Amino acid sequence: MENEDGTIDAKTPEPATLGRRIIIAAFDGWNDAGEAATSAVNLLLGEGDYERVVSVDPELYFDYQYTRPTVEADASGRRGLRWPEATLHRPTRGAAPGGTEFWVLTGVEPARAWQAFAAEFIDVALREDVSGFVTLGSMMADVPHTRPISIFAGSDNDALRDALALERSSYEGPVGVLSVLGDAAERAGIPSASLWASVPHYVAGHTPSPKATLALLDRLEELAAADLPRGTLSAEAATWEATIDAAAADDDEMREYIQQLEQARDTVESPEASGDAIAQAFESYLRRSDGRGRDDRGR
Repeated sequence: MENEDGTIDAKTPEPATLGRRIIIAAFDGWNDAGEAATSAVNLLLGEGDYERVVSVDPELYFDYQYTRPTVEADASGRRGLRWPEATLHRPTRGAAPGGTEFWVLTGVEPARAWQAFAAEFIDVALREDVSGFVTLGSMMADVPHTRPISIFAGSDNDALRDALALERSSYEGPVGVLSVLGDAAERAGIPSASLWASVPHYVAGHTPSPKATLALLDRLEELAAADLPRGTLSAEAATWEATIDAAAADDDEMREYIQQLEQARDTVESPEASGDAIAQAFESYLRRSDGRGRDDRGR
């Protein structure tokens, strides 16, 4: 813009965003407590029309002694083998003008060759002009089921972090395929972010956690500034919470433990401490999961 004195102001840079073509990635495995992350991407696939872009060769990346193929019957009753896979899907209908396309990368967490695994998908992302990359994960944590699900939203991209109010993790230690994919995206020039839901550890290993899935989708919607489907998650989340309430009502020890978690949560989740508290809980979880007892899955 030209000023009265004839000088021209420098153009104010646009705030960083994830753009209008975003890959959302989640994998079955250690990254998926309560199936919260994979349930989120499966809902996107189920509520939209998607087609397969690329799948990796399972022989290259999976350990069949750990992730075995399964035998299944099709609609005609014919039995066949289904091999573990990781697949990138794209919507069959492009986004409306100014809208956002959500591509979905999901499957089984690979057992080996993670750099090659990430490179396969990042090459496709570059070819298809993908503008942003978001990984979804869920972790078991010392949190009560009666409170809102905490979401750690982080990025190593300075501009994205400033524009979207994301955290910067200070964790140092073993990581897994979500971190590898996020790092590969950043190195290729695709801004990336990660969302992690904290799932109550006393229920995470027993049943899916729709409340955590709903929280991930809510936060993802904020980051992408686009509407996302929820399906019946609100009702499922209410039923999930009520079911745990009923179980705790008949178990004095469990009820007392939940009350302790509620008190701790209410103390650290004050508005002024919220961001730091969630970040600290995330770092603590990663340090507890430093590679021991995870069946070589990592983060």
